Amino acid sequence: MDLKSFRDSLSGSAAPTGLGSPLQALWRAAKDDWDGAHGLVQDEQSDEAAWVHAYLHRVEGDLGNAGYWYRRAGKPVAKGTLDEEWAEISAALLKS
Repeated sequence: MDLKSFRDSLSGSAAPTGLGSPLQALWRAAKDDWDGAHGLVQDEQSDEAAWVHAYLHRVEGDLGNAGYWYRRAGKPVAKGTLDEEWAEISAALLKS
């Protein structure tokens, strides 16, 4: 799946099958389901989940908590828009 297909899937009522938790969380976040997205990554130990977790706390406006999760993910704190960051993370995870 590429980024365009992933974006297009947002018109549906369910996430595409076969996505890992971080991508499922991004899909839910794009559908304004912050709690559902957060629940998918909050206990997962991967760097990918930590990166999505950071993004979610940035969406929430909790920049201190987001900073912690960016460090856990080994990623710099995002400087662009939330939409740009969503696309960057999505594209990276879809390639892996």
